[in-house]
Amino acid sequence: MSPTRTRVARLALRPTIGIDIGGTKVAAGVVDPEGTIIERTRRETPSKSKSPRVVEDTIADVVAELGARHHVLAVGIGAAGFVDGTQSSVLFAPHLAWRNEPLRDAVQRRIGLPVVVDNDANAALWAECRFGAAQGESHVVCVNLGTGIGGGVVLDGVLHRGRFGVAGEFGHMVVVPGGHRCECGNRGCWEQYASGNVLVREARELVLNGSPVAYRIAETCQGDPSRITGPMISALAAQGDPAALELLEDIGHWLGVGLANLAAAFDPGLFVIGGGVSDVGDLLLDPARTTLRRTLTGRGFRPEAKVVRAALGNDAGLIGAADLARRERARRRRDRAKLVTTRLLLPRRRELTGNGTPIRRSARRTGGTGTAIEPAGRRANGTWRRSAP
Repeated sequence: MSPTRTRVARLALRPTIGIDIGGTKVAAGVVDPEGTIIERTRRETPSKSKSPRVVEDTIADVVAELGARHHVLAVGIGAAGFVDGTQSSVLFAPHLAWRNEPLRDAVQRRIGLPVVVDNDANAALWAECRFGAAQGESHVVCVNLGTGIGGGVVLDGVLHRGRFGVAGEFGHMVVVPGGHRCECGNRGCWEQYASGNVLVREARELVLNGSPVAYRIAETCQGDPSRITGPMISALAAQGDPAALELLEDIGHWLGVGLANLAAAFDPGLFVIGGGVSDVGDLLLDPARTTLRRTLTGRGFRPEAKVVRAALGNDAGLIGAADLARRERARRRRDRAKLVTTRLLLPRRRELTGNGTPIRRSARRTGGTGTAIEPAGRRANGTWRRSAP
């Protein structure tokens, strides 16, 4: 194998760092080419009130920690927000202070490594298609239920980002006009009815209102609604608590409403449901499947997409971001190789004098900084000068 091919092969084996930035956490990991996380770390997401620089500090911090022990090739960032078509800037992030933030360049300057930025749900979907529940599928819609709702679309095996790079923001589809106020500024967004925040909000309302069906929830949070968390409700539902089960069923219903709309728009063969809320599995997905069947356009006369839980769990975002960084680095290497090959194959341009005689550049100095140009042909001493190749 040539030295160049050996070097390329070695680069392909080097790990990359994936970073998943959500509304509450920054999860990072070193990922090998097979999608295995070698090492991981985690930080709390800085408050929305903090400047974008604080988030960059957090990113630089986790890269420094992981990069100190691993010779990484590149860094991929999955950001919860609208990422532009060049995959360099976060145009808008509902849960963070990013507004037209040139994240790729800012982080690249800080860490000295190639950086790729994509939407966090796109990254999660890519991981599921490469290593998880959607392997072998070419038409997939991913819905991530976390602090809000993120989404991604693969059509004909290609990650679909849209004309401006912001496709897949399903969480901000309006499903209840004039409904609950969303952090994006609108009312009635889907994520106000089917996300982790909704699960906590509805549980707290039950406890605050003294609902008798919520006695187990009140008991678990010791009467303090502010202590209620999504995992707490999920655990109670797994134990069969009626109030927790009802809360999950309601969220599952609204999940199914949104899936029916997405089925009408994209006609996928598979829905992959990820994010922390999906950890309860069929307690959430069965109500969603029921509502999807009941509200699907053309039901009974068309095939129905399967609804499955994501296989990679909360790791999907960072695994996908790492793999996207690897693929982008490989693409850039291929493009550079093609450019070099093209230049080598192009015929060398022959320079001519005013009368059309080929000329060559001599190494003889002319007294300045340039080189002398002599016409090809017979020298004064009778010898011949070689024409330019």
